[in-house]
Amino acid sequence: MNKDQLEGKWKQIKGKFKQKYGNVTDDDISFAEGKFDEMLGKIQVKTGKKKEEILEEIENW
Repeated sequence: MNKDQLEGKWKQIKGKFKQKYGNVTDDDISFAEGKFDEMLGKIQVKTGKKKEEILEEIENW
């Protein structure tokens, strides 16, 4: 799965959250995205893997 596909899936998830929980704002989603990026960074530091490798592992789960 490439970056564009992952971004597309993320947009679908954001849209579903907004539909189900109307009070979820873009700020809430941006915060969640930031936390996810922070987690990826920590995993990269601890494992020495590239971001793409980690995202691929997550996709395969």
